Amino acid sequence: MFIRRTNTRNRTTGEPYFTHRLVDAIRIGRAVKQRTLLNLGTRFDLPQDQWPALAARIDQILRGQGTLLVQDLSEQGEILAQRYAAQLVARAPMLCAAAAASRAGEAHTEASRYAEIDLDSIESVRPRTVGVEHAALGAMSQLGFERKLTELGFNPPQLAAALGNIVGRMAVPGSERATHAWLQQRSALGELLGYDYEGMALQRLYRSADQLLKHREALEAHLFGASRSLFELAETITLYDLTNTYFEGTAAGIGKARRGHSKEKRSDCPLVTLAMVLDGSGFPKRSRVFEGNASESRTLAGMLEGLGAQRGSSVVMDAGIATEANLLWLKQRDYHYVVVSRKPARQFDPAQAVEVKTAGEEPIQVQRVIDTDTGEALLHCYSPARAQKDVAIDTKLAQGFEAALQKMAEGLAKPRATKDPNTLRERIGRAKQKYARAARHYRIELSADEAGKKVTAITWERLPLAGTSATHPGVYCLRTTLTEPSEAELWHIYSMLTDLESVFRSLKTDLGLRPVHHQIDRRVEGHLFISVLAYYFVHTLRLQLKARGINDAWQSLRDTLSTQVRITTTLQRRDGRTVHVRKASRPEPPQQSLYAAWNLAANPGGTQLSLV
Repeated sequence: MFIRRTNTRNRTTGEPYFTHRLVDAIRIGRAVKQRTLLNLGTRFDLPQDQWPALAARIDQILRGQGTLLVQDLSEQGEILAQRYAAQLVARAPMLCAAAAASRAGEAHTEASRYAEIDLDSIESVRPRTVGVEHAALGAMSQLGFERKLTELGFNPPQLAAALGNIVGRMAVPGSERATHAWLQQRSALGELLGYDYEGMALQRLYRSADQLLKHREALEAHLFGASRSLFELAETITLYDLTNTYFEGTAAGIGKARRGHSKEKRSDCPLVTLAMVLDGSGFPKRSRVFEGNASESRTLAGMLEGLGAQRGSSVVMDAGIATEANLLWLKQRDYHYVVVSRKPARQFDPAQAVEVKTAGEEPIQVQRVIDTDTGEALLHCYSPARAQKDVAIDTKLAQGFEAALQKMAEGLAKPRATKDPNTLRERIGRAKQKYARAARHYRIELSADEAGKKVTAITWERLPLAGTSATHPGVYCLRTTLTEPSEAELWHIYSMLTDLESVFRSLKTDLGLRPVHHQIDRRVEGHLFISVLAYYFVHTLRLQLKARGINDAWQSLRDTLSTQVRITTTLQRRDGRTVHVRKASRPEPPQQSLYAAWNLAANPGGTQLSLV
């Protein structure tokens, strides 16, 4: 076995270049012929004086001498030896056996199922995760994703990079750099695709994100249509909401990076906003990236325009988007809507309410009232769980506000504490700002001396305002143009918005949406879009499991799948030859249940057998 440098020419341009090959000499009859085992490519940069040591080390590994190191081989050479030996086992499983059989003058069929082995020689090498990768490729196949990428002009290396980016985001959420390390060192995805990720440069992943973003509209349209066909979904409900995520660093060169209100309490960082339109089943129709301080209410028209939703479709939105201007825009385009009312006053009459059940069997009281001025149906809802939350929040804020007032009042008896009316009013104002939700229910009076220069007493009285959480804890109001459905049907339509919030939560925690490390505009959008694409396949897998009564979160499913690995077992036979068997570990019962629900094989990648 040796390495040969070969001079060749580009077939298109005629330009000469060098390539490198791993070659073996075998005897066939009376003749000795050379056979190329691996093409090492043009970027083979190991110093030439280490080539003999590298070839010798590869031969050692194939013959089961993996623990012996060649002294003249560098660390880089050892890494290459392990990589090339693994490729010989996985890519051409019987090539080594054929060479060995030719040298011994034996029939190739001698590599049988039964052999005597040395038990002390058994070794297990190159474990690589395969469970999440197997499930992800199964979902992609069902939605025709690889076929669509090929139609869009992705060549095999570009296709492998795109799939690596997305599957990596599903398995180990993080940056493209982290995904690159995972693909090269920990994952068997390359074996399932027949691609060598260990030879892929990091820049290819970055360029892949650019290429995916370039085809965003075509990919979103294809995946949404494929998911509707797969699950036979009717398009009647449209969900719309926004979320934001933060940058690590100043993001000075990012056009859409803005300071604003962070939903993750990271207002100290620049933000970028992701808007998504989904159908009632949770599949995205469209995603777009806006400035970090984008007003929710100003993005609706741009996102829904041109979606081609059926006349009479219903849009479900949160209160931040449901401005009167947006509701008018929806009416003019024959959309129905179910939204949270922006009106602050709360009201609820339990005598006029009916009870509905949430997915978790929590009782919700719903009172339906028709607004004669607008023709809308108003649903005044009462949730016991929300009432407990409102009471807990109000109590905590009220205690904090009163503690601040008490501290100022006690200071009046201390000689050095301020008693100036203006200063105390400023302090009360700051306390009101900090505890705004609680402070509006208090009447505060300052008593001063005859000269009016010193405050002698601070008194306060709590007077709960009508129509607020203090008098109506757990009450909220929905408004809708749908007047025919029952209270239960309308409430369940609105509850889909909770599913959208879980989508954003999954994007952020399960699929690596946050934080953003990129400092180039298109790379920022590409990073976010990869998470959106990953969500399509996660949601496909979870919907199929829900049909079987399995409701686990993706993080739990990922943890379950992550323990299955592909591994090579090396065994020495009595006759001195070495057997390499590469296959996936036997799935545990929970993994078997998941594979059965997804109709996937239990041995991802099959079995490769090599005899040296």
